[in-house]
Amino acid sequence: MVISGGGIGGLAAALACARVGWKVDLLEQAPIFGEVGAGIQLGPNVVKVLDKLGVGEALRRVAALPAHLEVRNATTAERLGVLPLGQTTVQRYGAPYVTIARADMHTLLLEAVRAQGGADLHLDSRVIDIAQDEKSTRVDTVQDQSFEAPLLLGADGLWSIVRRQVVDNDVAPRVTGHLAFRAMLPQSALPASLRSQVVTAWMGPEFHAVHYPVRSGEWLNVVCIVHGKVSGDPQSWDHSANAHELRCRMSLARGPLRDLIYAIDQWRLWPLTDREPMARAAEHAKGRIALLGDAAHPMRPYLAQGAGMAIEDASALATCLSETPEQVPQALKRYAAMRWQRNARVQARAIRNGEIYHLKGVQQVGRDIALKLLGARLMDVPWLYNGP
Repeated sequence: MVISGGGIGGLAAALACARVGWKVDLLEQAPIFGEVGAGIQLGPNVVKVLDKLGVGEALRRVAALPAHLEVRNATTAERLGVLPLGQTTVQRYGAPYVTIARADMHTLLLEAVRAQGGADLHLDSRVIDIAQDEKSTRVDTVQDQSFEAPLLLGADGLWSIVRRQVVDNDVAPRVTGHLAFRAMLPQSALPASLRSQVVTAWMGPEFHAVHYPVRSGEWLNVVCIVHGKVSGDPQSWDHSANAHELRCRMSLARGPLRDLIYAIDQWRLWPLTDREPMARAAEHAKGRIALLGDAAHPMRPYLAQGAGMAIEDASALATCLSETPEQVPQALKRYAAMRWQRNARVQARAIRNGEIYHLKGVQQVGRDIALKLLGARLMDVPWLYNGP
């Protein structure tokens, strides 16, 4: 098989498929493997998959395992609700809730793929042409390489080239009108009062922030999301951002959140882009070509499951291919049928969460009262954390 894309989803797929006997050629367009520094949250549904793929021990060595998640009002600093994590999550769902630097997640998957064997990794290999017939797929790259295989997996992200072979009359991703300011720094660089070993979500009118520990708790990842637009090409996803601009956009923040924003001088800015939730299985696969992760179902970060759904996709794909390895189109149909509704539900829930986080006025007051009364019952997501 050929996999286009060497990010977290592509590497997870390479590992999962190599473990069930598939020979993999993974094509990465960049000249080196790597991930831009931000953090990700992995719910127990995802950690269980990573355990199954044999990287659970490595994950726990470099990640943080926060004891709880708390929600606060960003304009008053009042704590509204708490969801126990740690052993509570292990007992309830069979695995912990983990927070990790994206680069660390990428590195441990890359090392696992190399250790597993069965996968050839090709750098500087941007796909420029794709074809398929009844028996195989063919991929040509910018380096004049040509790869022929029984199937092609598009794990090439939001602006996927492979997607064009699967989704008829496709449209460009949509700009959400939300901006994400991100920073990750050693906790030792912060005043002791701003260091944290838990996940904290701050909800404000038309903005919110989330921060959590990574790198065994030694670093803090901070994300602030506001309403707004930036000029320039939306495909250029990493922009220099100005700390002053963020402080102005979040001028209503109070207490520790305000102090944290003023304690950090270096921020990176991402304009958030997504697609409508998936509407049919055909958006996941066609013939001998399948899509995974953001290539199929890019989602807003308000359920912290973007990377998680790509990793779940990878495991499901490997399972389907292991059952009938000689019947690729049928296996990909089963994969699409298994995954599209769950991915669509996560996409829709993430959109809804963003609306709830950014409520203002009377609706904000109602949200806060509900969180105070119901707390963990509103914050827990059993249908998600129990796994597909």
